[in-house]
Amino acid sequence: MSLFGLSAAERRTARRRTTGWTVLVIALVLGLVMSFLPTPYVIEQPGPVFDTLGSQTVDGTETPLISIDGETTYPTAGTLDMLTVSVVGSPQQTPSWAEVVQAYFDRSKAVVPLEAIYPADVTTDQRDEQNAALMVDSQQEAIAAALSSLGYDFETSVSVGTVSKDSPADGELEAGDVITGVNGQAVDSIDELRAAVAENGTDKPAVVDVTRDGTPVEASITPITSGDASVLGIGVQAGFEFPFDVEIQLDDVGGPSVGMMFALGIIDKLSEGELNGGENVAGTGTISADGGVGPIGGIRQKLFGARDAGADWFLAPASNCDEVTGHVPDGIRVFAVSTLDDSLAALAAIASGTGLDALPTCTATSAAQ
Repeated sequence: MSLFGLSAAERRTARRRTTGWTVLVIALVLGLVMSFLPTPYVIEQPGPVFDTLGSQTVDGTETPLISIDGETTYPTAGTLDMLTVSVVGSPQQTPSWAEVVQAYFDRSKAVVPLEAIYPADVTTDQRDEQNAALMVDSQQEAIAAALSSLGYDFETSVSVGTVSKDSPADGELEAGDVITGVNGQAVDSIDELRAAVAENGTDKPAVVDVTRDGTPVEASITPITSGDASVLGIGVQAGFEFPFDVEIQLDDVGGPSVGMMFALGIIDKLSEGELNGGENVAGTGTISADGGVGPIGGIRQKLFGARDAGADWFLAPASNCDEVTGHVPDGIRVFAVSTLDDSLAALAAIASGTGLDALPTCTATSAAQ
């Protein structure tokens, strides 16, 4: 239809209508194109939740997450949930822009740069191997922390896991060496090793005693400064000789963030009564053999995962409070913990229903510290 013969008002209305349809078509085309364009982001969202007091199916068989052989165990109730984060996207296939925009407005999800999850210099296989190794170490630290809390005695050792190329230890130490002392001072834990190296300083060689394939070896290594610490240039791992067998069975989950909840699950199984009072409790945090609870990633997603799994209570590392404050979903109460003892105190209050208001929480003040 021609605009000629129309009044001025009719021509203006027709032009507006045409412009409106043009803008709408362009927007639809752009939206369609954006839906298929790759992005430099991935999406973190709540992943599977596992009850450390429960079981999972392994090769068609229902298998407890925590199995203890050689010591008396006791019935448990309620849940002690450990939480995971799922990542949507990979270097081969990133989310679409439409998915990224949708996730941006979803409180339970986070949009993060692809490089933050998949560094360019680390292959997917290497990343999976690193996470698997962290999980194994975390499980051993969790067992050690739990048994120490319960008063069990066991032997500990420190061994060399990796030697950095061109570091002071390169050519002096080897992977698998068991470190027994520094400058004549016995070393039985990673903390003792760090303290001994720090005491030596970087101005003189440290005499490092190791056992290599059963043979004593002495190495002279001058530490260097890395950040605020004196280091030898090695990665170390703790070894433990536990008085009975504790096996943790969890497939397809990596990383160290499940340590604290595994420690609590072990303590509950080895203790009379119900550690959580039969309540549904979730939590997250790394654990060290001495009971220290450390920060983890993806805590906002884990909070929503806990809520969706039916947890009423959540134990969060105090060092993650800045990410927790203002992001707690309705229906769940969070307590801040820095040590395994803090977690046990929180569970005791939850079980008894008393003293809850006196427990540390993630407040605006604590988050600012």
